[in-house]
Amino acid sequence: FQLYGIFLRECADMELVKWHLTCLLESSHLSCSQREGIALSVGLASTTHLEEVWALLEHMGRTRFLRWALPSPESQDEILESSFLSASILLTRVLRKEYGAQNYKFTQTPELIQCLLCILQKEPDFLATLCRQKVILVIVGLSNLRPSLKPLVKSRILQTCLRSVYLLPPIEELKSKSPPLEPAPDALYGKTVRALDLLLQNFFLENPSMDELSFLLQHTERWLKSDRSHERKRVVLSIFLLLQYVVDSLKFTEEATPSVLGHHIGLLTLLCRDKDKVTRSRSQQCVSLLLHLVVEQKGRALEFMPWNKAKHFEVKVSKEWEMKLGHMVKAFRKDLTVAQHTQLVLTLLHGLHSHSHLRCDLASRLLLMIFQDAGVKPEQVAEILHSLLQELPGIRFKNVYKTMMKAIAALGNQHTQEVVEVTLSLSHPFERWILFLWRTLATNQQLARKVMTILYMKLKLRPSREFIQPTRQAQLVCLKALNTIYELLYTQEYRGTVRWAFAGVLMGLLTQLHYLLELGMVEGMSDYQEDILDDKPLGPCRTCLEALKGLFWTTNYWEVFAHVKLLNGWECLECLETYPQGVTLLARAMSHYDCEVKAILGQAIIFLKNSEERDNLVAILIISEFLNSPDVFQHVNQRSMVNFMNLNLKNPNPLVRAMSLQALSSTLMHPNKMALLQSRLLELLDSFLQPEPNDPLGLMQILGDILHRLGDQGAVILKIAQHLRLFFEDVSAEVRGCAIFLFGDVIHSGGKKFRQALKTFAFQALVPLLFHLADSCPEVVMKTKLTFLRCAILLKWEFRKELFSKLAWGRGLGAENDVFIYMIESNFGNYHQFFMQALTYLHSPHRNLKLAAMRFIGGMLQDYFADLCFYLKKGDIKTLKKSLKTLREDPDSMCRRFYLNFMGDVMELSHYVT
Repeated sequence: FQLYGIFLRECADMELVKWHLTCLLESSHLSCSQREGIALSVGLASTTHLEEVWALLEHMGRTRFLRWALPSPESQDEILESSFLSASILLTRVLRKEYGAQNYKFTQTPELIQCLLCILQKEPDFLATLCRQKVILVIVGLSNLRPSLKPLVKSRILQTCLRSVYLLPPIEELKSKSPPLEPAPDALYGKTVRALDLLLQNFFLENPSMDELSFLLQHTERWLKSDRSHERKRVVLSIFLLLQYVVDSLKFTEEATPSVLGHHIGLLTLLCRDKDKVTRSRSQQCVSLLLHLVVEQKGRALEFMPWNKAKHFEVKVSKEWEMKLGHMVKAFRKDLTVAQHTQLVLTLLHGLHSHSHLRCDLASRLLLMIFQDAGVKPEQVAEILHSLLQELPGIRFKNVYKTMMKAIAALGNQHTQEVVEVTLSLSHPFERWILFLWRTLATNQQLARKVMTILYMKLKLRPSREFIQPTRQAQLVCLKALNTIYELLYTQEYRGTVRWAFAGVLMGLLTQLHYLLELGMVEGMSDYQEDILDDKPLGPCRTCLEALKGLFWTTNYWEVFAHVKLLNGWECLECLETYPQGVTLLARAMSHYDCEVKAILGQAIIFLKNSEERDNLVAILIISEFLNSPDVFQHVNQRSMVNFMNLNLKNPNPLVRAMSLQALSSTLMHPNKMALLQSRLLELLDSFLQPEPNDPLGLMQILGDILHRLGDQGAVILKIAQHLRLFFEDVSAEVRGCAIFLFGDVIHSGGKKFRQALKTFAFQALVPLLFHLADSCPEVVMKTKLTFLRCAILLKWEFRKELFSKLAWGRGLGAENDVFIYMIESNFGNYHQFFMQALTYLHSPHRNLKLAAMRFIGGMLQDYFADLCFYLKKGDIKTLKKSLKTLREDPDSMCRRFYLNFMGDVMELSHYVT
């Protein structure tokens, strides 16, 4: 064969050489000696006839080898593959020695490499020969030929070679699988791995740049994430040797800072707490080397020692792990570009849902330290939060979850504005993980306050109608902020913060509602039923109004909510025409219940100075109502207030001008006016106290208006309260309603000095008010509900809030019974007084009141019989019997039935009363 090869080498006839080589390659390959001989002949011939030999080998690889690879019998495959590999080895040896080889273009190299990869893929999962090493080394030789391999071919080579080597079982298992009398598997593995390392280094040498390094490292990602310890160890060792080679021997030909390098650093960092000691050590060294390369690329010296002398992030003073992490985080912040740092953080976030607790814990702790170290730039926040939201549901470990809560809070502290803006843009706030982000931002009180302030400031970002596209309405920042505030009102973590930001949120919501009404976003306003649970999403206006209600309910200012609700004041805020009336009612209720008056007044003054008309309108409506409170000038300077009002007399909005003038004419602004009103009050009181005053309705309306402007008027209040009771049973529904409503105002405006006397009046009015809840006039019923509730508030009943719920939304006998129970149970020891008071209504000309009295008396006899036995006297029983006997002859069948049903109870009661 050697002689044959020499003859072919010296032959000058190309056609004759091709014919002999073809015959030689098509001859038998059965014996090992014959295969070696053929390879020797072909190799000798190629020293002179390189192109012809190359072409024949390529043709053989494309035709015979690939055609026979699958259908041929196994033994024939092995022979063919062995021959092909031997020929390829000899060919690459010749090409390596042939200095002119680089002048040729070998266009079929990828096909030849593909044949070699097919051989590699068929290798068994144990090591008995050096086949893997030989294939990889041949590929190394072929990759040096012109033209350079395309990235796709390189990628296929890397995937196949890495898989073939890394998927091998651990060395101990390889030893058990190896055939007897074969070379030791650990020696074979060592040679194979060295070939793989040479391949990586050779690829890098072809294009010595950071981009090429990143390209090579990308193919190791699968193995760095492997759940098998030996696979992670192998890939980390390969990366370490590659990086060692890069740092030791080469200088980059171009400046490049690929962002994906941060991703590789992140993957290696996550292995710094691997269970395997070698993996831990080498991964830390790899991170150090990569940072060394990054810094060298920037053209400045490292501040820490060179990698080959350093202890790889170990601190000389303290070797504590936290100190190591701290120095690592500082190196990341200082040495990586923003894009690389972002990729690093995203990789750590992705590591949170690993199955390895050590890896998850390390990722969370590093993220916490990065966020606390101010290592994140504002431009990174959006991408980080988007990724964080995707990774949070996959966290498996409780301690990691808690660490990430701290990390989110730290990020919020560093970049509150950006975090709020990005979180607003993510999705609807009621989605679980979006709400989790908001809740986490509330773990720190100061941060929660900053968040809430930014949110209600975002409500002011209101574009004009002409700049709003109908399809883009939902994307308005002010609407997203509104939806978020609405959700956070009912989030426990924000309760204290909402209370702190009450005034700002209130003014923001009021002006936002006016803005939405201007835009006509009123869908869902008219058909909304607040006492029915519905999954249907609320429209913008309805969301804003419900948020406004929720603001009072969740901050424990429910009395204001109730007051406005029972006056139908919330409905006034549903349209622009009645909006000013609704704001006035709300302001009056807030002043009445001392609801954050100082803070709201301060915000209103700020809004009054704004250029927006709606801001001015809301502010002046609130201020003009607050000026009826005698305590207002404890919070603001009178001269300053006068100046503000005078300036707004020139406001372009006519209503603002009118309200400013009204505010300037208030009693507090003119002390002399107070004396005149007090004098007029006494005159009207004389007329009102007459047995049958003329126009009692008009008198009560004027008295109510004067009392509202004057406030606490001492003993005069007691006279009015006492006399108003007489009009509760008036024939005119308007008079009844006005008297009941004014009674509620009067008992709350007497001041501390007369509070006990007013409580007595309120207690005496309870039974009449309870019965008027069944009044035939709906207007009287609504006013009665409010006054009844105000009596309960004054008397400090335990179940005031529950009482309001029944008054506002209760229906039927069940709600009526609940109100009855709240009243009775809140007045222990006074049952008999209520009972005797109810007897007088059995003779009422109003049938509704009479029936209500009968239900009340029947309920007392059934449920509180023992208490009545204890408290009633003999004289009370006589009155009771007398009242019941009148019902026996009553033309109303219900009255007669009541007598028959309960006369037996009365007779039994008389036996027990002493």
